[in-house]
Amino acid sequence: MNGRTQIAHRAVHVAVLAAIAIAAFFVYRSLGRYSWAEIAEAVQAIPLARLGSALVFVAASYLCLSGFDTLAVRYAGKPLPWRQAGLASFCALSIGHNVGMAALSSGAVRYRFYSRFGLSGGEIAKVIGFCGITVGLGLAALAAIVLLLDLGPDTDLFGIDAGTRIAAGLGCLAVPTGYLLICALRLPVRLRQWRIEPPGIGLAALQVGIGTLNFACVAAAIHQLVAVFGPISYFEVAGAYVTANIASLISHVPGGLGVLEATMLGILPGKEIIGALVAFRVLYFFVPLAIGLPTFLLSEAYYRHRPSCRLERRAAERS
Repeated sequence: MNGRTQIAHRAVHVAVLAAIAIAAFFVYRSLGRYSWAEIAEAVQAIPLARLGSALVFVAASYLCLSGFDTLAVRYAGKPLPWRQAGLASFCALSIGHNVGMAALSSGAVRYRFYSRFGLSGGEIAKVIGFCGITVGLGLAALAAIVLLLDLGPDTDLFGIDAGTRIAAGLGCLAVPTGYLLICALRLPVRLRQWRIEPPGIGLAALQVGIGTLNFACVAAAIHQLVAVFGPISYFEVAGAYVTANIASLISHVPGGLGVLEATMLGILPGKEIIGALVAFRVLYFFVPLAIGLPTFLLSEAYYRHRPSCRLERRAAERS
């Protein structure tokens, strides 16, 4: 193993440890924003059936996210069984959602898994890039659906008129449409010295569909909780969530902590929905992290002591 490779491997180890430490710190800090009495009161105000249905949509979202990785490894030319791609996806995103800077935090965890599953550094970079593009496509497509379909006479989404909403919706729709056109024509994209080949149209269509479905499930989970406190439509929640998610991505605040809540509170009516947003944060961020972080640590211990992995490491060190 040459010097550069050793440095790269050590950097990944440091990044993974840093992601774990930061995740633990931000869970502690974010929970510190609310007293246990406030969290308990917020959850108790929501019927158990609503919490259960919200949790179902949260699980559906993470299932969609595993689909991101399943499609991504196919695009990278190294298709893997769903159980492997799903494991890498869940551990990476349950940590990355809480840490922020997903390309680095979840990317470091993905690298740990996919390097063991036989992918090269370049192929892992393709997986990470493909998943990032899927996020953007899903947000744009859901925004287009909200803006173009929620055009009833009593709607005043974002305080803009119907004409402006249609124009904005068409602009959002142009993103996945343009992407599908590039993939259908197999037009390569050049970024400086890199030449990026787009996926086939079938894979791209699945990419847009699963990206949109993921964010639609997240919005549905939030809607199940906030609708307890007033007559708020799904379209209102979906529009507010897309806006809050974009704000969170721009801010790079871990888990969108505070940004997501502040943005949605500014768009949706009623200050009492903060209780629903606290419950959502627990269900979507903290519960998966409580499962994903120990799973990742157990996988590290498992692969470290697996005989085949030890032999592979020794062969790599001799090369």
